[in-house]
Amino acid sequence: MGRPRGRPTRMNGPSRAADPSRVPDPSRAADPTRVADPSCLFCRIVAGEIPATMVHEDELVIAIRDIAPRAPSHVLFLPRVHVRSAAELTEADGPLLGRLFAAAAAFAQTEGVAANGYRLVMNVGHWGGQTVDHLHLHLLGGRSMTWPPG
Repeated sequence: MGRPRGRPTRMNGPSRAADPSRVPDPSRAADPTRVADPSCLFCRIVAGEIPATMVHEDELVIAIRDIAPRAPSHVLFLPRVHVRSAAELTEADGPLLGRLFAAAAAFAQTEGVAANGYRLVMNVGHWGGQTVDHLHLHLLGGRSMTWPPG
């Protein structure tokens, strides 16, 4: 059956989900490491300096079509704030990650790929295949995927 919700565990401590005053600010705008990087391609796209085919936009996330698609539907979901990679994420980034995944799921529905399935990928570092040092989530759909991916 699992542990009751809200009970402390040795791994994650007490639950704080019930106290809305303790939910971290998803934009983390006060964090000096989360400012736009003028040399970052995706920061420049977020700022509107470089054109891209935008398919989703909200206060935390934008989504653009990949310029070198690996599937009929290949979209990148980017946080507006600069985060170099998933290796820099902390527990406080939960709301931002939730928004990235929720935006991807909603887009998969509107794109018509949700019913048959799609792949979500987040590459980390050079060996992981990350080519732009700005956190981004790939949505690939519209065809059957193989395993292992690479």
